[in-house]
Amino acid sequence: MKFDAAIHKCVIVVDKALGLGHAANAISVIGVSFGGAIEGLVGPDLHSRDGINYPGVIYAPLPILVSDNALLHSLQEKALADEGVHVMPFSALAQSCKTYEEYESRIAEADSPAIELVAIGLVGPKKLISKLTGNLALFK
Repeated sequence: MKFDAAIHKCVIVVDKALGLGHAANAISVIGVSFGGAIEGLVGPDLHSRDGINYPGVIYAPLPILVSDNALLHSLQEKALADEGVHVMPFSALAQSCKTYEEYESRIAEADSPAIELVAIGLVGPKKLISKLTGNLALFK
């Protein structure tokens, strides 16, 4: 997917039952993954008048929303049904692993319905993303 702020919207939805540390971890992992996976999401580095480099940031707002755990799975299912949406699920399984190798091994042995989601990132057409998440509250 090539991101265009005129037509795309991105959000991260986090399980409201998570503690602050786990929520911050899930949100940051999804954000990093978005930056690596979505072409054109992050702008170029900028420089202040005195030459200090300020790395590029996301071209569009990135609201962080909250939901219950059941809705996270529903969002994943609905988003996966549309090829125009980039879906970045993040699981409790990922948060429980100490290494990427452990995560890789454990995820390969799990069926998706049994994987507990703690957050999900969505990027896609503004109208669709708003339809999926427009009634959710902001994370506070």
